[in-house]
This record gives sequence, C-alpha cells and structure tokens, in this order.
Amino acid sequence: MNLQFEQIIPSIPFLLNGVLVTLKFTVLSAIAGFIWGTILSLFKISRIKPLAWFGIAYTSVFRGTPLLVQLFLVYFATPQLTGYSIPALEAAVLTFGLNSAAYISEVIRGGILAVDKGQREAAMSLGVPYRRMMLDIIFPQALKHILPALVNESIGLLKDSTLVATIGVMDILRGAQVIQNETYLAFEPLILAAAIYYVLVMILTSIARQLERRVRRSD
Repeated sequence: MNLQFEQIIPSIPFLLNGVLVTLKFTVLSAIAGFIWGTILSLFKISRIKPLAWFGIAYTSVFRGTPLLVQLFLVYFATPQLTGYSIPALEAAVLTFGLNSAAYISEVIRGGILAVDKGQREAAMSLGVPYRRMMLDIIFPQALKHILPALVNESIGLLKDSTLVATIGVMDILRGAQVIQNETYLAFEPLILAAAIYYVLVMILTSIARQLERRVRRSD
C-alpha cells in the first residue's frame, strides 16, 4: 500500500472552502425547511380542508420521490421553464429546503398534537385568539420536545449534502474530487473528506444528545 497524503497538502484549501460551503448550505436549507415545514404542519392540522389536503399531498410527493431527481428538476428544468439560470447553490438550498420541510412538518405536527388538549381548551375558553394561542402556548411546548428530532434532521441534511456535488456545488465532496483530478489520487482526498463529514456529524450528534438531556431534566 502506497499512500501519498503529502501530495494533497497543497490542495487542502479546496476542502476547507468546501467545509464553509457545506455548512452554509446546511444552515440555509435547515432554516428554509423549518419555516416552510412549520407552515405545512399548520396546514395539516387546519380545519380548512383544502389546506389540509395540500399539506398531505405535498408531503406525499416530496417523501415519495428521490431527492436527487428533485434536485435535477430544480437545477436543470428551472431554466427551461422560466428562463432563469438558477445558480447551483441556490438550486440546492431550494430543493433541500422544500424536501426537508416535508419531513419537518410531520415532526412539528406530532409535537403540536402531543401537547395536552386541556391547555388548548383552556386557552379557547378564556378567549385567547387562535394565533396567539399557537405562538405563545402550544408551539413553545411542542418545540421543546421536538428539538432533538430537528437536530437529527439537520444531521440528515449534512450527510445528504454530498448530492449537491452532482450539480457542481463546491462542497466537501466536490473539493475532494477536484483534488483527485489534480493529483490522480483517490483514497487520500476521499478518506479525508469522509473524516471531515464524520467530525461535523459527531458535533451535531453531541448537540442533539445535550438537547435530549435538557428536555428530560425540564420534564
């Protein structure tokens, strides 16, 4: 076995830049997924049937089709349909945000329904408006219990982010591929990329465990 890690040292900046791009992508996708997922969860528990049907159908479509196909549709079909040449990173954030929202909406919906119905009934009997009841009473309690699940979804986004290399986003994996093309070495850059992903995932996993402990203590 002849490993030549010293040959990839000059190209390390490609991987470091990829870390920043990957983190930026993950954070933006998680924020977009959380905002849209929250709206979808409210649609699903709404008494307005068209909204509920839309939320259910949306989740079914995005959970039932491959994420890579969704990414290609957004990146390659958007210019054809709209004439807008969407940047690769923008297409990736949009796709992953829309996809993540389908999963997050189920998590939030479950958290909302898990809150004691007596609190909702008490708020309604006191004349608390629905919007204020959800924002001040129901949603904060639901959020406390679903925080670990939301962090786990972020971990999934981070690992799935390797797919964005297929459309040219200069993430960690794409950086490793650039190094591979320059040095004709495959094992060294790819194993280094895998190690970086592992460290990032372990950091998020540690955060999730700490959140779980805090939730248990508060209960």
